[in-house]
Amino acid sequence: MSTTKANRVGAGKAAVSASAYHHGNLREALIAQALALAAEAGLEAVSIREVARRAGVSPAAPFRHFPDKVALMTAVAEEAMARFRAEIAAALGREVSDDPIRRIRAIGTAFLDWARRNPTHFEIISSRRAIDFAGSASLGADNAEIQAQMVTLLEEAAQRGLLRIDDPQLIQITGRALVYGLARMLIDGQFPSWGVAEAEVERMMERSLDLFLAGLLKVPAAGDPDRS
Repeated sequence: MSTTKANRVGAGKAAVSASAYHHGNLREALIAQALALAAEAGLEAVSIREVARRAGVSPAAPFRHFPDKVALMTAVAEEAMARFRAEIAAALGREVSDDPIRRIRAIGTAFLDWARRNPTHFEIISSRRAIDFAGSASLGADNAEIQAQMVTLLEEAAQRGLLRIDDPQLIQITGRALVYGLARMLIDGQFPSWGVAEAEVERMMERSLDLFLAGLLKVPAAGDPDRS
């Protein structure tokens, strides 16, 4: 079993034991059990009946909070997105430089770290096949906030004359495709087939992100001070 799969199963089992239902906390218990089940067996294995069984309640009890599986998984996605935003905030808080490129790198690294440690959260949010993304106000707002952070940093980089590409939307989409693709390769266990040892995967992802960011920058003219 790969490290990623082992981590996923281990996290799922831990969540099952840690999220036993207590009176008055049913909604949170159901969310935790749905996440644990998805981690163990995949999104398709999640059913309201099985989640109820794991939470120790009747099959009808979850319907007081969630009318169907999509509503339940959307709530799981909302929790995952909130944790992802906290990851970004923490990464930006650790980045002491005001260099917008370095801060963009911090967001990209936060995405990769979050996906590596939370593969089921990544799967639920990214695939969107099991949730009502468009119908969730909080998911839309959180996603818009992350995009707005990127736009602000790109505008600042452009104002400082750092970028050789004047197309924020193109930069955002390309950057998103890069970190999404790297996370997907990691979770699917594809790096070994490209000759990257497990111990080197994290460094390879960082180097890939740095290559992308370096491609955004103007080549400094002779005599210009070093940005580093």
